[in-house]
Amino acid sequence: MTATSHLIDDAPLTSFHKKLTVYSSGGPFVDGYAIAIIGFTWATMSTSMDVTTTDKGLIAAAVLVGIFVGGGLFGWVTDKVGRHVMYILDLLALALFSALCFFATEIWQLVVLRFLIGVAIGADYPIATSLLAEYLPAKYRGRMLGATFVVWAVGATVAPVVAILAQAAGDDAWRWMLASPALFAMVTLLLRLGTPESPRWLVARGRVDEADASIKKVFGPEYGVKDLGEPEPEGTATFATVFKAPYLKRTLFVSLFWMCQVIPLLSIYSFSFDFIAKAGITGNGAEVFLAALFVVGGIPGLLLVDKIGRKALLIYSFSAIAVVWGVAGLVPGLGAMAIFAVICFFAVASGTSNFLEVVYPNELFPTEVRATAVGIGTSASRIGAAVAVYLMPFALDRGVNWVLLAGAAVSAVGLLVTLAWGVETAGRSLSDASGGTKKADPTPDSNLIGS
Repeated sequence: MTATSHLIDDAPLTSFHKKLTVYSSGGPFVDGYAIAIIGFTWATMSTSMDVTTTDKGLIAAAVLVGIFVGGGLFGWVTDKVGRHVMYILDLLALALFSALCFFATEIWQLVVLRFLIGVAIGADYPIATSLLAEYLPAKYRGRMLGATFVVWAVGATVAPVVAILAQAAGDDAWRWMLASPALFAMVTLLLRLGTPESPRWLVARGRVDEADASIKKVFGPEYGVKDLGEPEPEGTATFATVFKAPYLKRTLFVSLFWMCQVIPLLSIYSFSFDFIAKAGITGNGAEVFLAALFVVGGIPGLLLVDKIGRKALLIYSFSAIAVVWGVAGLVPGLGAMAIFAVICFFAVASGTSNFLEVVYPNELFPTEVRATAVGIGTSASRIGAAVAVYLMPFALDRGVNWVLLAGAAVSAVGLLVTLAWGVETAGRSLSDASGGTKKADPTPDSNLIGS
């Protein structure tokens, strides 16, 4: 097949792109919601069963371990069986396991169910973002992919609102909170029905006629595979492909910068109530305000990502968090409002660039391993975050300064990784940015330390 144009990369933004962005945002929304809601369950959960500090760490970390498994396994499965079928099945699983949380009577049951919820959430990242990336025009890819992850913060913002409403259920409030992700999962599933398969993936699997039909369905009968601009895959890609040159350093970069972003983020979200209480502030209103700031931070990030580029945005946010948290962590006896101000600063700075976690991996890898790469990045980030979330209650027992210093150190590592291995993909066609074309600009790969 000889490519004659870049139909998808050069297309104008249409209502189809906007709808697909909304549908793909459902997974990140449920992720943010499910992780944030756990922080509001401890008080009423303690009336139904004995919940120790260790139990809290296990329950909060279980969903992150599940995301580790789901991302790594189902990213690879998605590259094998297709985006569309997995796009639906993972939400069915997410709804089922969330609903079962309502009936839990033992700590181990919650740990298992939250793990399974995490598996479903982890699966959705490579599924939904790969499908979306493979349909988006290059000019809008950064902000539209990024918008799906800003919705993560919207989900986390909705969580404390639901927690406030759930208090009417009394001692059973925690059951309703943990079961509530099922509602959002089912709504997302219904919206996704009828979404066409990715023509890029179909071409990569040799299913050219089906790819042609998908293109005609979305762009019109006058278009076809000849307009796709997707090169024929060279050889057979496997799970091991992303751990070989030229993709190994890209895999390490994505995994490490993603991990450094989510460790402080998920640690704060999983224990937001406890963390803010340590600062001397009580009441759910503070959590709502804090969660909303992550959304606010995402707005300038989305406006800048296609202008100043992905790498610069990462550098600015990592630098700001490392400096502000590092300085604050070294000051003994910080007042309640000072601590809250530092947390709020983090929310805005983190929100400015955390959506790059789904932008970068989708751009740096070719179609045949794109979902695998997103899944590996998801997995690596969550296993690091799971350890951090498990340790968070113990760190809080020692004082807020310990949490701030640890967060500053993690952000500094993220900054160094970005400076060393970060590449720029803004404005490039998807096949070019991923190295999928033989004439791709060699400059980005030269920034990957000889990859």
